[in-house]
Amino acid sequence: MGPERFESMYLGQAPWDIPGPQPAFVALEEAGAIQGSVLDAGCGTGENALYLASRGHEVWGIDYLPIAIEGGLKKAERRGLGVPLQVANALELDKLARQFDAVIDCGLFHTFSDEERPAYVAGLARVLRPDGRFHLLCFSDREPPGEGPRRVTQQEIHDSFRDGWRVEEIREAAFETAIYPGAPQFSPGGPKAWLATIVRKDAGVDPVSG
Repeated sequence: MGPERFESMYLGQAPWDIPGPQPAFVALEEAGAIQGSVLDAGCGTGENALYLASRGHEVWGIDYLPIAIEGGLKKAERRGLGVPLQVANALELDKLARQFDAVIDCGLFHTFSDEERPAYVAGLARVLRPDGRFHLLCFSDREPPGEGPRRVTQQEIHDSFRDGWRVEEIREAAFETAIYPGAPQFSPGGPKAWLATIVRKDAGVDPVSG
């Protein structure tokens, strides 16, 4: 799905644009699994980033759609949260020129093609500190075929993060989606997802300043 399609959905109703953070990330934060500074890669209108900021984290959010960032900045202002949300390409993470203790990905990884995934993973290695954690929530191959994005297998996650990473955990989860007339139909309780925690090993990647 191209940027025009994503933008048109934000102008109407995007099924992933819910009025609050994804429960999977709330549970991670409350369990202490998300530590320190955080990058929200593909932040959309910022609900996960704003939630983490409200919990005391230093958070940056990026998305390649200006309409999503504009919406997120308005939310941040209304809530009195100084979260830097910016338009940026997640396939060019090195341009952020800083590192984080954690990165979260809520529904971004599964939008990339096989050819794009290596660039994304390489960028993650540049912006995550050694032993930093990447928390990934993506569509699962256990979600029946139909509407929505590409389904991802556990093996695809392992293969993408084979070199320089340690897949600490992959467990079953679900996405919360918006409810509205004509909304896509998914599994009861929300589309089936994988929630993965992946650790960046110190494999000699030159750190960026920050």
